[in-house]
Amino acid sequence: MLTIRLSRVGKKNKPTFRLIISEKARDPYGRALEILGSYNPHTKDLQAKKDRIVYWISKGASMSASVNNLLINKEVIKGDKEKNSRLKSKKRLAKKKVQAEKNKTSSEASKEEDVKSEKKAPEEKKEEEIKSEEKK
Repeated sequence: MLTIRLSRVGKKNKPTFRLIISEKARDPYGRALEILGSYNPHTKDLQAKKDRIVYWISKGASMSASVNNLLINKEVIKGDKEKNSRLKSKKRLAKKKVQAEKNKTSSEASKEEDVKSEKKAPEEKKEEEIKSEEKK
């Protein structure tokens, strides 16, 4: 699957990015099928080949969330912005924590019920013994 994404180039502590298209599983810093433009985050300058981007999208290429949002902001393409996958994973982690807490509280409650039933069991046995003696 082809993906349009950013590839970092530039000096240390002064990054600039290339918009590239390559296979999704391939290293973004290696060979790319085509360089579609560049982006300088310091000056917010985007230079993109709009016709080539539209062409690759029409062929079924997907975009990373960052590229999608960047192209929408600069009005190269139209559409809805996406949430960053890091934010999605943070939300998933938060949900898992909440579920784990619920599971802990439910398991603690079940342990308490087990303890209560163990305490009740000897009392019930005594009552049963008393009833059996009365029948005799």
